[in-house]
Amino acid sequence: MCAETPDYKDTLNLPKTDFPMRAGLPKREPEWLDRWEKIGIYDRLRATAADRPPFTLHDGPPYANGHLHIGHALNKTIKDMIVRSHQMMGHEARYVPGWDCHGLPIEWKIEEQYRAKGKNKDEVPVIDFRQECRKFAEGWVDIQREEFKRLGITGNWADPYLTMDFHAERVIAEEFMKFLMTGTLYQGSKPVMWSPVEQTALAEAEVEYHDKESFTIWVKFKVAEPADSDLAGAYVVIWTTTPWTMPSNKAVVYGEDIAYGLYEVTGTPEQSWANVGDRYILADNVAGDVMTRARLDDSMYTRLRDVPVSELAPLALTHPLKGVEGGHGEWDGLRDFRAADFVTDTEGTGFVHCAPSHGMEEFELYRDLGMLEQVITYNVMEDGSFRADLPFFGGKMILKPNGKEGDANKAVIDKLAEVGGLLARGKIKHSYPHSWRSKAPVIYRNTPQWFASIDRKVGDGQDDYGTTIRERALTSIDQLVKFTPQTGRNRLYSMIETRPDWVLSRQRAWGVPLTCFVKKGALPTDPEFLLRDPAVNARIAEAFEAEGADCWYAEGAKERFLGNGYDAEEWEQVFDVLDVWFDSGSTHAFVLRDRADGTADGIADVYMEGTDQHRGWFHSSMLQACGTIGRAPYRNVVTHGFTLDEKGNKMSKSLGNTIVPEEVVKQYGADILRLWVAQTDYTADQRIGPEILKGVADSYRRLRNTMRFLLGALGHFTEADRVDAADMPELERWVLHRLAELDEKVREGYRSFDFQSVFQSVFTFCTVDLSAFYFDIRKDALYCDGDTARRKAARTVMDLLFHRLTTWLAPVLVFTMEDVWLDRFPGEESSVHLQDFPETPESWRDEALAAKWAQVRAARRAVTAALEIQRTDKVIGASLEAAPVVHVEDAGMLEALKTVAFDDICITSAITLTADPAPQEAFRMAEVPGVGVVFEKADGGKCQRCWKILPDVGSHAHPATCARCDAAL
Repeated sequence: MCAETPDYKDTLNLPKTDFPMRAGLPKREPEWLDRWEKIGIYDRLRATAADRPPFTLHDGPPYANGHLHIGHALNKTIKDMIVRSHQMMGHEARYVPGWDCHGLPIEWKIEEQYRAKGKNKDEVPVIDFRQECRKFAEGWVDIQREEFKRLGITGNWADPYLTMDFHAERVIAEEFMKFLMTGTLYQGSKPVMWSPVEQTALAEAEVEYHDKESFTIWVKFKVAEPADSDLAGAYVVIWTTTPWTMPSNKAVVYGEDIAYGLYEVTGTPEQSWANVGDRYILADNVAGDVMTRARLDDSMYTRLRDVPVSELAPLALTHPLKGVEGGHGEWDGLRDFRAADFVTDTEGTGFVHCAPSHGMEEFELYRDLGMLEQVITYNVMEDGSFRADLPFFGGKMILKPNGKEGDANKAVIDKLAEVGGLLARGKIKHSYPHSWRSKAPVIYRNTPQWFASIDRKVGDGQDDYGTTIRERALTSIDQLVKFTPQTGRNRLYSMIETRPDWVLSRQRAWGVPLTCFVKKGALPTDPEFLLRDPAVNARIAEAFEAEGADCWYAEGAKERFLGNGYDAEEWEQVFDVLDVWFDSGSTHAFVLRDRADGTADGIADVYMEGTDQHRGWFHSSMLQACGTIGRAPYRNVVTHGFTLDEKGNKMSKSLGNTIVPEEVVKQYGADILRLWVAQTDYTADQRIGPEILKGVADSYRRLRNTMRFLLGALGHFTEADRVDAADMPELERWVLHRLAELDEKVREGYRSFDFQSVFQSVFTFCTVDLSAFYFDIRKDALYCDGDTARRKAARTVMDLLFHRLTTWLAPVLVFTMEDVWLDRFPGEESSVHLQDFPETPESWRDEALAAKWAQVRAARRAVTAALEIQRTDKVIGASLEAAPVVHVEDAGMLEALKTVAFDDICITSAITLTADPAPQEAFRMAEVPGVGVVFEKADGGKCQRCWKILPDVGSHAHPATCARCDAAL
């Protein structure tokens, strides 16, 4: 620039904004949280949305016993996005957070505290113990509440629901008593999954499967009857991975469709429990494997003949411990021997040893035969030890108190070896059930428990969807519930289709008791066994409402609840507590039905949890509601996967690969964590780690820059600047068309809980359509035009963009979009979270215009690629130094390019369009066929205001300016 040439910089309409490039989220986010609490955002939305259609996401309660992990953050953020987006789409979207407060993990913590002080839990009054548990849960509720709020989660935090609130305990008891009154409750004695470590029954939902190394043994049962059979004296061989169940054996079963043979030992190695002359009955399919286990090769045994099933039926067997000295006749009776449909010949021996007290299939077999009394044993105590008077094994432990292998298996194996009852032994690694709390293995143990029958007709007259709980649940899944992803439907359906009756009782102290009474001396099958009296139930409910469930344990409780109509001496009060899944499964009743911010019909629009909840909360809520209201308590089930580290490994403290939400928030801010959730496909397992978070932060910066550009361009924008869409240039109308397309996609994505689709669509629009295209083109008009119609149209579009982008992204980037909104609309009562998504006129859609501009953008890509080569070769420094010739073969494309300011579109000083064939040296792109670009330098002087190189520069009133800039000045 010459010395006399004026500096035109101050005449440009440069962007004006104080919005910082650096977000500073970790420091600033708490300020917004304080602000939202001060102005009461959640309550204000409730107050102004009464006439809107309601939308309720019912919160699956986390457990109140520790700091949040990354799974909590994922879960609550997804819920928050669902609630916020539906609110902004015109609903009255409510969210009542809740907590699961009863149960074993809290009991454990209190017991640990007692042990540290030398106290014995059993010597502490039960009500005092329960009060300690309540206090512990309250403390963690407060901690977790603040941790959730720090993530930007909106909701009724001042009044959450707690399963230990008095009203909740009342309703849980009432829901249980509905099962009592409708006849679905019964007491039964059957094998249930039992935790010796926790000394309580467990439901399937409380069990997870891990690999475990187990002892495995091949045991010989001698054929004793009929004595005149040529099979007498031969051995039926069984295989088991639970040697500790052998003292409880009562039978052996075989398969009716299995081919069996009689095998004789003809030789043995030095070390073998087989003897020459021994005869074994084995399934032919596995006989070779069994002999190998017994260290016998093919030359050491021979197959004598077939043993048809018809020959097996009359046989009776003896236990290998029959007649053993010191056995006191414990195992002297004959073992039952019969066919069963669960026997296979794919592994083992083709025979299954039956201890119906410790196996469900065996239990059901003998239950259906009416023979349970003959085969049930009570050899295993609550702590997993054998009963004290059991010969040889009394007091031996299946598991130690710490969950490690006890001495029971070894004792049984050693005794069987001593008496010649073993053919082989070994170890096997297999998937085995473990308690998901203690992580210790569980056992199947026959104990009296309380069950909800899921196949007994429910006597409540509600049969719209079936007469049993199972029928109602399966019908609900098929007809009433939508699943996201759809695979969740099959998972839940198959689980409910095959599940056994629900074990409701737990032998613990901290929970809602089974509020029922049983007649002393009556059998569970007797009609008078259970007391069913509405007046008694009402007294219990009223007391629970006023005093909480602790009153069940108070002195004189039995007499108080039974009232004058019953002799308390004739009745026993049940002190088992309910499975905590019944607590959480009942939440629909005391949250959705009973609260003012519940739902009119007691049904939630959405239940949203992790995939493990198909066997947990989704499952128990379905069963509980089908037993009391006859249908599922939800319309949508949304499921997320598990969070893994960057390499796809499960997170573990021992591996040091855990990501703690609090640390991410301290380093990056909660919005980065929320953006990670929005970017991931949460329906599958997702990954997180330092490198992934860096990538998320980069996406965040690009979005932030888009918003910052809009704020700068909209400085001092007023309604007087607004232009009607019909009066806008084509480029602006194309942006409006894209907004209309995007509006539909955003709403559909939020409606279907597909946040990844929403974010990717908006992010691509911001970076590709706006930053790299529209903004890039319109910077010139925004900065250099005077008060032109073109500049007004651009600013009008940017205002429309601003309102849509801030609201569309607000459910995800709750802090950042508030920051953006307040930069433009400050004020004590202002908040983006009080806005709705703006309605987008259908008239903005213009498919013909979109098709035309698809051609324009394709041709532009060819031009910019050609110019980039010149820039790389240092021929030019900026695209405004170019005036290329563009050869276009397609007449339609050529006509489209001629009707737009293609030089402005390509950000060149000039451009020549021609239908002439492109010369050999022309630049071409394979993805833009029929377009050739020949580089030419722009001719003329450089405008010192807009930097375009034009022939008319210097011929106007203002020195060194072009005609456009001269007019603007």
